[in-house]
Amino acid sequence: MTEQTAPSAPALPPAPDTPPPPPPVTEPEPRPDAGRKDRRVLRAVLRWTAAVAVFAAVGSATAYGVTRMERTDVPGLATGTDGRWGYPALTTAPLPSGSPGPFAEENRAGAHYADLRDLVLPAPEGAKEDKALRGKDGWLATDVFLREYEVEADRDSLRRTLVDTGLRHIAARGWTMPDGTHTRIYLLHFDTAAVVDELQALRIAPALNPAFVVRGADLSVPGETYPEESIPEKARFDDMTYTLYTEPEPYGDEQVRQAYLGAGDVLAVVLQSRKGGARAVPFQQTVVLQSQLLH
Repeated sequence: MTEQTAPSAPALPPAPDTPPPPPPVTEPEPRPDAGRKDRRVLRAVLRWTAAVAVFAAVGSATAYGVTRMERTDVPGLATGTDGRWGYPALTTAPLPSGSPGPFAEENRAGAHYADLRDLVLPAPEGAKEDKALRGKDGWLATDVFLREYEVEADRDSLRRTLVDTGLRHIAARGWTMPDGTHTRIYLLHFDTAAVVDELQALRIAPALNPAFVVRGADLSVPGETYPEESIPEKARFDDMTYTLYTEPEPYGDEQVRQAYLGAGDVLAVVLQSRKGGARAVPFQQTVVLQSQLLH
């Protein structure tokens, strides 16, 4: 009997190609300084972020501060003073009901119906009042005013002139500023503007030189001799008359400036003196403001 061999098993189809399995993933070992580097980067980012925020805040605050500051408080934008004084705001003196102003057409005498004591320019900020010019109840004795003139014969002549022309009252005020500038203002009240016109033009303040020598001023020349120091035309009133004098160099211990203002029935006398030289700007300012009160 012959041996029978078992039939061989059919061959399996070849297996499809499959990629080999990926190698196992292994975590890299951390470098010893990696954590410190990451933290440094983070801190740097935070610092720059904070710096930007601070710069933005400071810039906004600075801009706000500049807009809120006065111009003179900002370095580089400060404006230097031109020498003017800080006078208080001027107010119009009250008039009796129905009274015209001194330059109204119906007021041919040029009368000031307001109280003359209310028409004297107030002292500026920082001034020390000259108590000798207070007078009694605000009215100054004529002899006190006459002390402004150097020569006794001039004082006697001017006294007679004031009596003959009917002087009614003198209101005055004086002060000294911290820089030593001494200002005196006298308002001489007469009956009519015609009297004041004659006094100013012919007997007290002629155009070329004053008729009487003011104490401390041996020589006085018309203010128009120095146009840059005179009162600008645009600052004058057409219906008022201005006579200005300046003591030229070389002057003595102090320089004296004078102004005589004809305003209706009032003759205003403004004197300003200062050791080393009386400055033009405060003198001009004082004269202009006093003329505004009288107009």
